[in-house]
Amino acid sequence: MKGITGQQLEAINRFPDRNPNPVMRVSSANELVYANTASAGIVSALGLVIGDRIPAEMAERLSRASAGDLAEPIEVQHEGRTYTLQPVLIEEFGFMNVYGTDATATRAIDKFPNQNPNPVLRATREGRLTYANPASRLVRKALRTEVGGDLPRDIHDQLKALLESEAGGTLEVEAEGHIFELLVVSVYEFDSINLYGTDVTAAREVARLARENEELLLNILPASIAQRLRSGEAVIADRFDELTVLFADCVGFTELSSRLPPAQVVDQLNQVFSAFDSLADRYGLEKIKTIGDAYMVAGGLLPGSDHPEQVAAMGLEMLSEVERLRAASFPDLEVRIGMHIGPAVAGVIGLKKFIYDVWGDTVNVASRMETLGEPGRLHVTQSTQRRLQPAFEFEPRGTIEVKGLGPTATYFLVGRR
Repeated sequence: MKGITGQQLEAINRFPDRNPNPVMRVSSANELVYANTASAGIVSALGLVIGDRIPAEMAERLSRASAGDLAEPIEVQHEGRTYTLQPVLIEEFGFMNVYGTDATATRAIDKFPNQNPNPVLRATREGRLTYANPASRLVRKALRTEVGGDLPRDIHDQLKALLESEAGGTLEVEAEGHIFELLVVSVYEFDSINLYGTDVTAAREVARLARENEELLLNILPASIAQRLRSGEAVIADRFDELTVLFADCVGFTELSSRLPPAQVVDQLNQVFSAFDSLADRYGLEKIKTIGDAYMVAGGLLPGSDHPEQVAAMGLEMLSEVERLRAASFPDLEVRIGMHIGPAVAGVIGLKKFIYDVWGDTVNVASRMETLGEPGRLHVTQSTQRRLQPAFEFEPRGTIEVKGLGPTATYFLVGRR
């Protein structure tokens, strides 16, 4: 103990008591001469008390480890916990200090992922892949690296962005037709990044089919009606004090279809009605149905909409679309349009190939306005003209005989004011 003062020796003897990690001291005669409170589990596992000689096998391993001759770390198990021992020979005092580390968490992290059926990977913060369990084969392929290699820069940048984000998140990768979501978890204690993968291929396929089914349903029914059917409503029938109904009919299409090849007939009608569908979507109106070469649309099925003006504006644009199609491809194409505003009933009818339809005198009158109209014109009743007069301009048609109404004054809607 030459060169060491009494005060220094006292400090050396005292410091391990304050260490939160296990610290033990073994004399040159292999006796346990000291153990701090944190080392109680190790001392108990070795079956020792202060003053006992440590087992010969353990003494030999500690001696070899202190000399650097032991390849594997010394481990002690006690009550489900794993401790590693690091001996340090203090030659000046003739004893050996043994420093313990609770390695339970480390061992668990190292072992459990191998049996996990889901992908588990670990990388350093610098982007080097240090571990991957067997279930991560496809993920490693998607990440374009193996254990010991560096993650591609784009992948590493995405991981860093997710870790820096307060919301966190997942990284999605794909390989051999499988889609994986990787939960990114920062393990600060070990200065690493863990990636926990889930194969979401089947879930994505179910979601895709659900979306397609929803789109098919919404092509048949208004969204609000589809929701009511999903909620279990068996009979759907609603009365509306005011709906705006519009009919459009391709003039002479029956005669034209007898002269054209079937494919050309369908193509022409499809282009016309597709253009009308786009207009209905733009104005927030509901396409009700097509009957042969006739097209029916309604406004006012949703509350709060300015449906008379919207349907009128759509009708004018329908005429413009027809002129565009005439100039581009179909010189013989002509359309009559009729429109009326009034009360009606709407609902779903049928069990197979069911449809959402609208009934009532308003529908009948709108249909007769189309039938009695002229090609290239938007024909309306006088009540409709009065309702829309502040925003649109009209041309008097005169008085005509309308079935169910008798002599009736009607108008052509010619444009906005």
